[in-house]
Amino acid sequence: MNTRRLAVAAAAALVLGLGATACSSDAGNGGGAGSPGTAGTATTAGGATAGAPKVSGSVTVFAAASLKESFTELGKKFEAANPGAKVTFNFAGSSALAASINSGAPADVFAAASPATMKTVTDAGGATGAPKTFVKNTLAIAVPKGNPRHVTGLADLTAPGVKVALCAKEVPCGAAALTALKAAGVALTPVTLEQDVKGALTKVELGEVDASLVYRTDVKADAAKIDGVEFPEAAQAVNDYPIAALAKAPNKDGAAAFVAYVQSPEAQQVLTAAGFQAP
Repeated sequence: MNTRRLAVAAAAALVLGLGATACSSDAGNGGGAGSPGTAGTATTAGGATAGAPKVSGSVTVFAAASLKESFTELGKKFEAANPGAKVTFNFAGSSALAASINSGAPADVFAAASPATMKTVTDAGGATGAPKTFVKNTLAIAVPKGNPRHVTGLADLTAPGVKVALCAKEVPCGAAALTALKAAGVALTPVTLEQDVKGALTKVELGEVDASLVYRTDVKADAAKIDGVEFPEAAQAVNDYPIAALAKAPNKDGAAAFVAYVQSPEAQQVLTAAGFQAP
């Protein structure tokens, strides 16, 4: 009788021991918050997802000239978050960039200074998905330091002897300038038409003109060399900036990641600090 009781007790102890081992195994491998398949994913700076392979390879971005300073900074931040990636930029007038893309130039992302220039790419089937507006921008009058011609508004640009530089009408900054001038009822003849906003700004820097119509962001970026004059009609010529991954992107993953990053809170802080407006 005693022998039977000892055998039953030993069997019960063995079952309890196996159960404790199983519970310990479940807690460590399947049932905890850190187990695979149950934990949430976290997004880090640069659009990378924690625990997922980061973007690698070259990411070529065609971007409007007015984005040069802010996008250069964003490119560095994106690379820091994705050590295997290298962002290469082509900054120029949006219309010229769109023409290059439609002609087959290899690029992953297009960021334009107006919906009209982006439309030339989307109409040709060159974009993946619908472009997203990521910032807005308005115009200002750039003048030499000290504003020697005492320009206070658009009407002053028609004063005798005042030389003005504008962007060409095909370029978003040129189209916006014409809209603003029309809203103000001002007609003027520029001494030069530039192919991008940086060209128009450089004319002021070099003292070749007395004023130019550029973006507020360009005035802010170049504040050490020029002054800016705000004018009310700028509110009639606000430019939306759309961005899109391109259909023939050599690095599709990189393109998608960069487009997503530009719309992230971190990137938006950089852009608004540069003078852009939130979309």
